[in-house]
Amino acid sequence: MSFKAAAPSVLFVCVKNGGKSQMAAGLMDRVAGGAVTSASAGSQPGSAVNGLSAEALAELGIDISRNVPRRITREDQERADLVVVLGAEAQVDEVDGTLYERWETDEPSERGIEGIERMRLIRDDILERVTALHATLTRR
Repeated sequence: MSFKAAAPSVLFVCVKNGGKSQMAAGLMDRVAGGAVTSASAGSQPGSAVNGLSAEALAELGIDISRNVPRRITREDQERADLVVVLGAEAQVDEVDGTLYERWETDEPSERGIEGIERMRLIRDDILERVTALHATLTRR
């Protein structure tokens, strides 16, 4: 894979840009240590980061509490080497020259798991996926 810049760039997208995509970008920043550029956006952004998402990442020493949800733009997609869409609900109009993949992440609420326990399971699922993606993107 060839990259548009010196470091590979990933844009994580979910509907509200308040939970999963924010978590994925924060986790990628931690895992990659600058070797991968990450950003996040939403197809229908909310007004704030989900408090439980922020709490679950804070347990790992990652602070996303001050991040502000924002709407995905065509320019965001054009800058990214890869756009990762988290969940089935987020819809993105794909642009040429950018790769896309969709992650169907764990949804513990379907098993009756709620609150911080739910968010920890989602965090851990995303962390596993981000770690694998980082390894793929930085393989030379």
